[in-house]
Amino acid sequence: MTTSRVSGFYKLSPEERLEKVAQARNLSEEDKQILSGAAPFPLRTANAMIENVVGVMSIPLGIATNFKINGVDRFIPMATEEPSVVAAASNAARTSYDLGGFHTSLSGSIMRGQIQVVDITDPYGAMARIYENKKEILDRCNAKDPTLVSLGGGAIDVEVHVIERAKQPMVVLHLLVDTRDAMGANAVNTMAEAVAPYIEEITSGRVVLRIISNLADRRLVRARAVFSTEELGGREVVDNIIRAYEFAECDPYRATTHNKGIMNGISAVVLATGNDTRAVEAGAHAFASVTGRYRSLTRWELNREGNLVGTIELPMAVGIVGGATKSHPTARLGLKVMDITNAEDLAGAIAAVGLAQNLAAMRALAAEGIQKGHMALHARNLAMMAGAQDDQIDQIVKQAIQEKDVRYDRILELTKQLQEGAVHGN
Repeated sequence: MTTSRVSGFYKLSPEERLEKVAQARNLSEEDKQILSGAAPFPLRTANAMIENVVGVMSIPLGIATNFKINGVDRFIPMATEEPSVVAAASNAARTSYDLGGFHTSLSGSIMRGQIQVVDITDPYGAMARIYENKKEILDRCNAKDPTLVSLGGGAIDVEVHVIERAKQPMVVLHLLVDTRDAMGANAVNTMAEAVAPYIEEITSGRVVLRIISNLADRRLVRARAVFSTEELGGREVVDNIIRAYEFAECDPYRATTHNKGIMNGISAVVLATGNDTRAVEAGAHAFASVTGRYRSLTRWELNREGNLVGTIELPMAVGIVGGATKSHPTARLGLKVMDITNAEDLAGAIAAVGLAQNLAAMRALAAEGIQKGHMALHARNLAMMAGAQDDQIDQIVKQAIQEKDVRYDRILELTKQLQEGAVHGN
């Protein structure tokens, strides 16, 4: 089994890192060309994905290491423009590796489709008639996607809700659809639209909306890990991490930034695998608010051995078939690099990254402060903006960090000094 523990991975050149991953996952030369950007993303493929295409925009793709998930070592592709995210996730995962890594579970692969019915004189009677005709409703839905049904999925149940808070009472039918290894938006929306005329016939009402819900509360992923208190910096640091979590749990202003840090990791993996970042983010933030107050998506506590235990739970509507997961060549390779063959394992890996990312952020806040590591990486971006050459960046960043002055005007000044010195032979 390939280990995700690669000593000094961050010290390697991009080419050397790619070669390490390629050897571990048996990537072809064509695969390496795509990942490295040597084989550009075809404009015709982009044109088939969205409208009014004029080009493509590249996002850095990094590999998080040290992730052991349900006993399996995985390299985690992360697509993000934000400094420190990949390194932070890798470092946090390392403190859990020798204690068993991450353990995950998924509540199921069921998505909801909502059908809104208005202009109903007897909403509760309409509710009853819908339930009376449930079998016919499900049969009509499943007739629209025999392939999904053949794979063990399809429409499995209905829920009916009467909403009385609107100007006029409305009935909302929830189609519960097992989408298996697909995210499921296309399948669910197709079923909802197909059955809408029959719902109007049953209820004597008028259907308005027929659309999937991104609050995937029947598709919850959970991840758990134990992190070494010693490797995190000792008991005082861990106590501060728990206090930071308690702050987020009690205060929505802190919880918003706390959860944003979680999504730094989650969205990076979702994007790298061609899944819908907006759907996952919307579902996560809605789930954080289901109690009526916006709260932390994670929980942190100490176990009997004095080590830190973290857990996370959130909706995770992701898939490995359909959409950009198949049409985008880099997204396909993202799944190959992870060695992922089903949506359940993908959801678990994403949740593990979110948990690790949260720990890394809180540790930085609880110990040296968030800026120390983040600004060191930010300084590299500033040096590039200032026109530094590749072989000058490290020297400029080192000087700025030593001076504790990571501002663009100082980086620009250091860049000019170095380049002028090189011109004059100093």
